[in-house]
Amino acid sequence: MPRYEFRCRECGTTFEVSRPMARAGDAADCPHGHDDTVRLLSTVAVGGRAAAPAPSGGGGCCGGGCCS
Repeated sequence: MPRYEFRCRECGTTFEVSRPMARAGDAADCPHGHDDTVRLLSTVAVGGRAAAPAPSGGGGCCGGGCCS
């Protein structure tokens, strides 16, 4: 189940809520009882891995290692 990050505008607390994607836009209450919250945008990479730099072997289909 996806996790969504929220921030309370009243106290500044950042917290996460697990819920189905169909409820992604629903409001969330702050753990301290406040209801003025906003959902934050996530920058999580797909697959949970950081992006690796592109190989710099210079060459067509396989980075230049097997193509002549």
